[in-house]
Amino acid sequence: MKYTKLGNSDLNVSRICMGCMGFGDAAKGQHSWTLDEEHSREIIKKGLDLGVNFYDTAIAYQGGTSEQYVGRALRDFAKREDVVVATKFLPRTPEEIEDGISGQQHIENMINASLQNLGMDYVDLYIYHMWDWNTDIYDVMDGLNRIVKAGKARYIGISNCYAWQIAKANALAEKEGFAKFVSIQGHYNLIFREEEREMVPYCTEENIALTPYSALASGRLSRKPEEGNTKRAEEDKFAKFKYDATASQDAVIINRVAELAEKHDKTMTEISLAWLLSKVTAPVVGATKIHHIEGAANAVELELTDDEKEFLEEPYVPHPLAGVMAQNKRS
Repeated sequence: MKYTKLGNSDLNVSRICMGCMGFGDAAKGQHSWTLDEEHSREIIKKGLDLGVNFYDTAIAYQGGTSEQYVGRALRDFAKREDVVVATKFLPRTPEEIEDGISGQQHIENMINASLQNLGMDYVDLYIYHMWDWNTDIYDVMDGLNRIVKAGKARYIGISNCYAWQIAKANALAEKEGFAKFVSIQGHYNLIFREEEREMVPYCTEENIALTPYSALASGRLSRKPEEGNTKRAEEDKFAKFKYDATASQDAVIINRVAELAEKHDKTMTEISLAWLLSKVTAPVVGATKIHHIEGAANAVELELTDDEKEFLEEPYVPHPLAGVMAQNKRS
């Protein structure tokens, strides 16, 4: 495994971040394909054995049970100071707004609940999961700064936003002396590259870490289109929303991934992630089988040539926004 600094922080993270959305009690979430605690622990343990020290979860994943599974496994298998733990919080609910719960109090409530789930005194990275149009950005940044000052989070990040939003937030933070976002977790992979328009150059300029989710497009970049679907691919309605509309044009790129995989005697997972690793700090890679995290770790050692990267990139055509970002607008 290789390691790098996470943007403008002193966090030393593995080049692969284990995405933990696939862990948790399925009965308490929206996904039927998530793993129970026993199998989640096996994959987390394998990740640690492979040198993965960066783990990403969220209070929204399976009613907080993902956080609980991850916290218990890391406490059992690793020293706290040897791992980098990230979790995420959701916007205020309509009920909280009606009850007069401020943005600052909401963030305090969220971090306290997450720390209780994780069984930890602090998280290394606390991520604003999606933009809250009903809460002033000052209240959000002030609330985040308060928990950093209190020692409940070492650094803050953001997910699912536009470049102008993170730029505005960090400009406000700089003006007020608040903690600034050190990372962005956006939607970015070989078949969805819209982040390259503004987010990637902005983050390069400001040394903000790119830690994209959906690194394998919900598995689509890990197998040929004709090879059939996994349980997740069959049942994950949100993933279908993100990718089914562009399936025919994406298939051209996926087949090129398969061609390079055969040439190198590697898996499609390794080829797809090797390309992404040449662009970002640490992709968030979900794993629900042992070979998923093994393939991700192998990709760190694989370097594609410039010609091979161009071969993979050349068929891409612009995509409409999909997933959370398609919903990231003022209601």
